[in-house]
Formats: sequence, structure tokens, C-alpha cells
Amino acid sequence: MAKDTLRVNVTLSSESGEKLERLAERTRVQKGTLASSLLSRALDESDPDPHSIVDILDGIPGALERAQQGLEEIRAGKGIPLENL
Repeated sequence: MAKDTLRVNVTLSSESGEKLERLAERTRVQKGTLASSLLSRALDESDPDPHSIVDILDGIPGALERAQQGLEEIRAGKGIPLENL
């Protein structure tokens, strides 16, 4: 992988995953390639204003609870150091 790229793993809901799969089939493109293109475009078009980002994050169902759970797990020593990933 080139140094100027970033690899991320994204978990989609079953509904979004199915939609991505249908789009990939219709466009005859690999799902990962299509997902990368869609995410890149969304990031290009996003508003970098912090208030907009907060609104986006607030719109993710269960995001706050998952973030708090993650903090609790880290504090309890259940996390994996980044260098071990």
C-alpha cells in the first residue's frame, strides 16, 4: 500500500451492506472499490465545520454508547495497543 493512503475498516448495517452489494453488481465494480470511492466522495463534499461533524456523529444510532463502552474497556485494560494491531 502506498505511503500516502490510509486503510480503514468500516462496518455497515445489513441494509447498507446489501445496498452496496447491489450497487457493485449493477456497476460491475468490486464492493471495496465502490465503497472506497463513495467514502472518498462523501469526505470531499463534507463540511469541515466542527458543528457539522458533531451533528453527523450525533446522528449515528448508538455512537455515544459505543464510544463510552470503548473508554470503559480501555480503562479496564481490555484494549489492544495500536502498535499490536
